[in-house]
This record gives sequence, structure tokens and C-alpha cells, in this order.
Amino acid sequence: MLTVHHLGISQSERIVWLCEELEIAYRLIRYERDPVTRLAPPDYKALHPFGTAPVITDGDLVLGESGAIIEYIIARYGGGHLAVKPDSPDFPHYLYWFHFANGSLMPAGMAELIINVLGVPAEGPIVETLRARGNRAFEMIEKRLGTADYFAGKAFSAADIIMLFPLTTMRAFVPRDLSPYPNIRAYLKRIGERPAYQRAMKKGDPGFTPLLA
Repeated sequence: MLTVHHLGISQSERIVWLCEELEIAYRLIRYERDPVTRLAPPDYKALHPFGTAPVITDGDLVLGESGAIIEYIIARYGGGHLAVKPDSPDFPHYLYWFHFANGSLMPAGMAELIINVLGVPAEGPIVETLRARGNRAFEMIEKRLGTADYFAGKAFSAADIIMLFPLTTMRAFVPRDLSPYPNIRAYLKRIGERPAYQRAMKKGDPGFTPLLA
């Protein structure tokens, strides 16, 4: 049976949400972060050689990486639902934002997280360049959501599922004021009203309030 191994307050929330949107059968196993280090516990790290979230198991299969898991579940269990077909005019937008999430946006956020944890001085060309990447990413997102309801276009898709974490839960680790981004805030309100998202967050992180504002 498809099993989602969910590390609390992590990127694996995407996979719980995907399963809820697709309304497919799955088993959810929750893991709490180490209370001191806030990292994954040893039993979660042991699931996959890379030791990070998300991870699913399906029979003998052990699969990591958000994008790979999302594509696998959509193809194997979702009948292609929430993926944009190649003949659609929205396909390039879907591809771009689906890969932008972990290819550019998450690395920018992780760079800021490391800067904050290490207490690196805010001044200096390297730090300024890294922070500028995050700012530029949010400006691009704001512009996109000013021209489309969802990242791929008019319809909700898997691009939204993979893009949401850096806009919401990642801000628990790297705070960002969203007041300059009205389109992002309106988008998060739309997402927050989705029943599947509400179910996923309650099942995956019942004690966590989604950062939708």
C-alpha cells in the first residue's frame, strides 16, 4: 500500500496534500522532529539513503524527492489528474513553476536559513547576492499570480502543490513579511479554502497553524 512518511513541519506535507486532492487511499505515518536539533529523528533518516523528507514507500519501492514522488503518485494512482498535458498552452508554465519550486526557490530559502543559523553578518556581496535571489523569486511569484489564479494558469495543478511549501511552512524557518505581495496573499487565501489542503494539514501537522498570511 502507498505509505506517506511525513516528517512534521516539512516538505512532506506536499505529499499528504497531493493524496488528499486526488482522494486516493494511502497510509500516513507521522514522525516528530528532534526537540533539540529540530532535525529528522534517526528512524526517519533511515528510510532513504539521503535521509531527508519527503519519503514514500509502495511495496518494495522507497522513493524520495518531492517532484519525483508527486509525478509517481499522479501517474500511478491519480490517472494523470493535476498534471498539465503537453498539448495544453499552459504546459510550459506548469513545467517552469513545478521545477522552480525546488530548483530555485527552496535553495534560496535554504541559503537564507543557513545565513541566519550561522549568524553571518548581513553586509557583504555574497550574503547580499543570496538574499537578493530570494527577493527576486518572490517578486517573480507576485507577478505571476497577478496574471493567473494558479501557477499553471486558470486551473489548480501539481505546480501549486509543490510551490506552496516555500511560500508558507518554510517561513516558520525563514520568516518573510508578505505585506508587499498582495497577489501572493490572495493566492494563499484561495489555497487555504481548499478542503483537501485543510484535511492534509490537520492530518499531517495537527498542532501547526498554516502560515497563509
